Formats: sequence, C-alpha cells, structure tokens
Amino acid sequence: MTSILTNNAAMAALQTLRGVNDSLKNTQARVSSGYRIEKAADNAAYWSIATTMRSDNKALSAVSDALGLGAAKVDTAYTAMDNAIDVVTEIKAKIVAATEKGVDKTKIQEELDQLQEQLVSIAQSASFSGENWVAGASGTKSVVSSFVRDGSNAVSVKMTDYVLNDGTLGNVLFGMNSNGTIQTTSGIIGTAFNGTYGGTVIVMPSIYALDITNFTQGQLDGALSGVELVLQALTNAGSQLGSISTRIQLQETFVSALGNSIDSGIGRLVDANMEEESSKLSALQTQQQLAIQSLSIANSSAQNILSLFRS
Repeated sequence: MTSILTNNAAMAALQTLRGVNDSLKNTQARVSSGYRIEKAADNAAYWSIATTMRSDNKALSAVSDALGLGAAKVDTAYTAMDNAIDVVTEIKAKIVAATEKGVDKTKIQEELDQLQEQLVSIAQSASFSGENWVAGASGTKSVVSSFVRDGSNAVSVKMTDYVLNDGTLGNVLFGMNSNGTIQTTSGIIGTAFNGTYGGTVIVMPSIYALDITNFTQGQLDGALSGVELVLQALTNAGSQLGSISTRIQLQETFVSALGNSIDSGIGRLVDANMEEESSKLSALQTQQQLAIQSLSIANSSAQNILSLFRS
C-alpha cells in the first residue's frame, strides 16, 4: 500500500543515509587527525591509558634534560680533576728536581707557587650551573637519573648521588665555606699530612702550602710520599666521576629508548590504520551516493500517485 502520509521506504532510506553519514564522519576524522581514538568517547579505557602514558613520556623528556644537565656537571668536574692531576704531577717532578745537589730550591719554589695557584684556579673555575663538584664541603650532590611508575601505580624520581669528602684523602680539591669561598686548608690539596698513611709516616704541609725552600733531603722524601698519596686520591676521585659519567650516558640511552617504546605503545592503542581507513572512506563515499539515490527514489514514489488522479 502506498500512502501520502507515511513513506516507509523514504524513512528506511533516510535512516540508512544517516548511518552512512555518521560512519563517514568518523572515518574522515580519523583520516584527518591520524587517531583511531582521539577522545574519551571513542574508547574510554584506551584513551585513559594513552593519556597517562603521554604524561609519563613528558616526565621522561624532563628526565632526559636533567640527565644532560647532570652530565655537564660531571664532565666539568672530571675535566677539572684531570687537569689537577697534571698539575700535581708537575709538582712531583719539581720536587724530584729539588733533590739534585746544588739546585736552587728558591727558583723551584717560585715555579711551585705558580702551580699551587693554578690548582686554586682550577677548583674555582670548575662550576657548572652554580654547582662545583671539585670544591665544596662534605655533602651530597645529586642528579636526576630516572622517572619511575611502579606496579602499584605510584610515581617517583630516582637520583644518582655523589658524596663529597673534603678530608685529606677525600674527593675534592679544596673545601668551601657557607659563603661559597674556597677554603685552602681542607680538601686533597689543602689538608696537611701528619700521621701514618699506607704504612708510611708523613709529616708535611698541604700541597697548597708546600714550601721546599729550606727542606732537607729527608723532608723532600716525605714530600714525595705525600704528593704520591695526593695523586692516588685525585685518581680515585677521577675514577668516581668517570663512573658516574658512564652511568649517566647509559641512563640517557635507556631513557631515549624507553620514550620511543612508550610512543610506539601509545600508537598501537590510539593511532588509525591509514590503509584501512582509506579503503573504508572510499567504500563509505560509495554507500553515501547509493543511499542518496535510494532516498531520492523513495521520495519520488509519492509523486507517482498524482498520475492516478490525472484525467
């Protein structure tokens, strides 16, 4: 039965067209944005996971920046320590030269004075971003090493610590007071020797205060032993800094790889398959044209009734 009040065929065609248009709209949005899940309404669970992981990835990016800053601090400290080793090695050579009979110790001391001041200059200059790891009071320096989300979903930032020791055989060249002024009476270079070290009794001023002008042969021998201990302490400190530098480099590599893995995981959850969406878009456009044609035919059926009333 054909009715001029109710066109069931047109309503069915219109419903089909609406469904096709909705699907086409969603597909076009995926093609234009590249996302299969762009908002919570698309898939609340996957959207929530992806949003959380994006947030974590931004935190990892900040960790990467902090690691770069930490690496710069450590590299600065290592460079200073390495140069200090060269200077102390030169001091050792001057003391050996002073043991030669007839040598003018006054002239050698003039050279030592310059080398001692160079050590102070190295310690003062080894600062990066307001932190100095080769001159300072005993304490702890830290650099950010990682951002962690554990199994209970709790988040935390992990640190890599470097403990400063301004003692005789510690790991800083000089100590530092609360005002940030170098203390030339503490640290490896600034602390005097007065005791037994490695089975050897050593009594001598610090490397910084060393004055061999009136030293006897026995005192020169003691000074050589003291300088040797200082070189060992500097070498140990350099090894510590080198180990931390390696750790930071490994962590930088890991954080970069982890960030890429998280990006990839997020992509698997929310990214659109462009090949699939392209094929679907073509199919839906064809369906839309057919639905429009079908609706047009259904609407025209009512017009056919007019022919029945024509004379």
